[in-house]
Amino acid sequence: MCYDLIRRLGRGVVYLGSARMGPGHEHYIQTQELAREVANLLGCTSWSGAGPGLMDAATQGALQAGKPVGGFKIGKEANEWTSTNYHPYLPSHTYLTCRFFSARKHGLVDAAVRASKQDRTAVIVLPGGIGTLDEAFEILALIQLERIGSALPVPFLLMNYDSFYSKLLDFLDVCEDWGTVSKGEVSSLWKVCNSNSEALAYLKDFYDIHPVNLA
Repeated sequence: MCYDLIRRLGRGVVYLGSARMGPGHEHYIQTQELAREVANLLGCTSWSGAGPGLMDAATQGALQAGKPVGGFKIGKEANEWTSTNYHPYLPSHTYLTCRFFSARKHGLVDAAVRASKQDRTAVIVLPGGIGTLDEAFEILALIQLERIGSALPVPFLLMNYDSFYSKLLDFLDVCEDWGTVSKGEVSSLWKVCNSNSEALAYLKDFYDIHPVNLA
């Protein structure tokens, strides 16, 4: 069912992020703006866990751009008191409520796979907690081990808003010092971005997107 949904809506940009940072949070606003600009830039479907917080910000941003949105929902997100199989506003044919996290992860991975040069996809990791880190490092490991199933490279961006992930990056440097990862290994797998403009510039360069000069 996950794969069928992806076939219908098309692969695109996968957003991973906190369910707890709501509309009043600065990172929500930044995510909404990023998703809108990325959807306009790449013209592809935007995917997320179809939950609240930064997942919702990504959904809202893509909808503002008038681009397709899809999601792999789970019944109960972190910090939610009740479980529901339904999204508050997305049409039912655009998301799937997964019984198991494994199915949700399969969907989020496959949605970012590039089968041809025409596919413009990405994985964008927003600020988040345990669930976000779980999904992010699983996908990163698949890229590292060349097991993601993509015929072409998939850009992986870590959004370090307000230095949110700086201590994580410091810890990975410690891992390098201990020899548990090779020097430069992690930095070769992702692009750390401190702002939306940096992320957009990276994607433009990655996909060789340049404005047409009509003069």
